[in-house]
Amino acid sequence: MNQPFGPKTTADEVLTGVDLKGKRFLITGASSGIGLETACSLVSHGADVVGAVRDLAKAELAIALIRDAAAQAGGSLELIELDLASLQSVLDGADQLLADGQPFDAIIANAGVMATPFERTVDGFEVQFATNYLGHFALINRIEPLLANNGRLVMLSSQAHRITDLDLNDPNFEQQAYDPWVAYGRSKTATSLFAAEFDKRHRDRGIRAVSVMPGNSFTDLVRHLAQEDLQGLFETIGKARAEAGLAPAELKEIPQAAATSVWAAVVADKDEIGGYYLEDCAVAPINDTPNPFADGVRSYALDADIARQLWVKSEAWLRAVS
Repeated sequence: MNQPFGPKTTADEVLTGVDLKGKRFLITGASSGIGLETACSLVSHGADVVGAVRDLAKAELAIALIRDAAAQAGGSLELIELDLASLQSVLDGADQLLADGQPFDAIIANAGVMATPFERTVDGFEVQFATNYLGHFALINRIEPLLANNGRLVMLSSQAHRITDLDLNDPNFEQQAYDPWVAYGRSKTATSLFAAEFDKRHRDRGIRAVSVMPGNSFTDLVRHLAQEDLQGLFETIGKARAEAGLAPAELKEIPQAAATSVWAAVVADKDEIGGYYLEDCAVAPINDTPNPFADGVRSYALDADIARQLWVKSEAWLRAVS
């Protein structure tokens, strides 16, 4: 794919010269970090954005300046309350969007949590799997009729998918000791598999879906890590990459971390990226080396059979609590 962007590109640079007036986007987790930057970039180019947030009061404070940018560019930013860790909240938010009836040109599933202490949601699911994957699965499938023909779905995955494949028989750590990084890795593998299967199921409407590795950056996502743990993580990553002969990992500024999501949702040729895993504004290569901190995507995160099995299991899990 011929494009001039890379790891240092910012979201605003991706949208240089792009007029998004009349385009409408849904972003989960739009009140902080990459989601907030993604929303800001889109509305500043004239887009209408709906941000799904867990805490409306907190989000209203965070987006005040973005609303100004939106007004100046002819766009808008609205918020709805939606907690991905509660299936009832997901259904309520989805039904609010369905009642409104306005279509979306793209959905960006950005919200997530990372390396949390062990916790179950009100519905009994492990909280990282529920928030990062299953809540999005329920939301997106419920509002799928609102995704316009030729629209796009962008699921935020992570390099952490390289840590581990799924365990479809024990997603909630009922039969094994809980490990916060294994749980996080599984949830991000699941998001990539969901994108691959969603792409397969909806491309007859011209809809294409992708998963995105945004890049490592300092956001609220690291709030569950002590400073010494965070430092230790960066040292581990650096050592593992050096031993593999890879270039040192570089932290991205948040505008750089938002670039691949924006590129996938707006600028990239959707038929060239559909069904793939993206990083640094490009389709990532398959890389099955065991190093969890290498670049590229593990093949199991795009495996069609596993993706189909996960979809069927997810439907069953949701039926069991409905």
